[in-house]
Amino acid sequence: MTPTLAPLPFEDGIQAWVPHGRFTLPATANGPLNGLRFAAKDLFDVAGVPTGAGNPHWLASHPVPTRHSPVVAQLLAAGATLCGKTITDELAYSIHGDNLHYGMPRNSAAPERIPGGSSSGSVAAVAAKLVDFALGTDTGGSTRVPASYCGVWGIRSTHGLLSREGLVPLHPRFDTATWFAHEANSFERVGQALLPATDFKPHRAIALTDAWALADADFQPALQRVFQCAGELLGAQDECAITAEGGLEQWRQTYVTVGGFEGWQVHGDWITREQPVFAPAIAARWQHAASITATQAATAETHAQAIRQQVRAALGDDAIAILPSAASLAPLRTAGGAEIDDIRARTLRICCVAGLAGLPQVSIPLANAQGVPLGVSLLGPTGSDLALIRLAIRISEKLKG
Repeated sequence: MTPTLAPLPFEDGIQAWVPHGRFTLPATANGPLNGLRFAAKDLFDVAGVPTGAGNPHWLASHPVPTRHSPVVAQLLAAGATLCGKTITDELAYSIHGDNLHYGMPRNSAAPERIPGGSSSGSVAAVAAKLVDFALGTDTGGSTRVPASYCGVWGIRSTHGLLSREGLVPLHPRFDTATWFAHEANSFERVGQALLPATDFKPHRAIALTDAWALADADFQPALQRVFQCAGELLGAQDECAITAEGGLEQWRQTYVTVGGFEGWQVHGDWITREQPVFAPAIAARWQHAASITATQAATAETHAQAIRQQVRAALGDDAIAILPSAASLAPLRTAGGAEIDDIRARTLRICCVAGLAGLPQVSIPLANAQGVPLGVSLLGPTGSDLALIRLAIRISEKLKG
């Protein structure tokens, strides 16, 4: 049955919603999220509403869903009201946040800076406080990076913990359903509604020094503060490099190869048949994905499995790691070229750690000395998502004194 849709209850003054996604859908039951409003990235299916995946060709060539994504349905059943669908970078293949077809949403926390992508509309809606929380996705960093850029809470969930049914894929090997929130209380309430309980109790905080070294100077004081605070709360701390020198670039290349090959298996036929118009940078990524051979992908997959085991062994069942959520502050909207390429490469080197390991990562909203948003993350063992959220909130509260 197609749900009855009402208009958005507010004006979209930040250009975060897609044209076909400006509707309101009430909760289907009372529950722990009563009173909260959320938006969904336009990768999540909503019954009776087209899913556009950031590209008009996708919108026109796919049927309108008849069922909600299970994650959307779960949130509606928990009492939350859905306020429309938000802009995503095309097929989620970017962390910049500028959609060729729908534009770039406004980053209310730093209006002269980009919001980040690919969950650009969702993070912008939360940063502007038009909704209490918003669904995003994170494959290579598409929640952690915009959360850092816009100064909100964000989580990359344990891979496979939340349903990816009714969710347009990019690289299924790395895709995760995620959310943002502007208040810690709402962030945790959503976690309680979506995530299984966990008995994870960390006793060690580890600083991933090679990831720290990839972040700009603005991040270093915040990283040190979170590391010190985590050590005080957990009772022990240590520093280590997760790879040999230069190894995170090799890890990034592994991620790019495995993900690109898989992405082309998923979308190559549609791209070849429909010839959709992509932004130049995204078109170049698909062109590279099409060139990856099965042999190259198999070699990279073997390396990816070794990385997964290495990271999980480093954390064990009692540690969390601290690392930057991105490599830089949100770039200026006028930035481009080599600057953006450098930031993207360094950021993906940081973000690929959790992606390759399939582990949860929570971004804590902080700021530099000038008040520009930045995020510092906690990385935890598989399934530790809810405990990681609660620890991140404790650290945030302790830092505020």
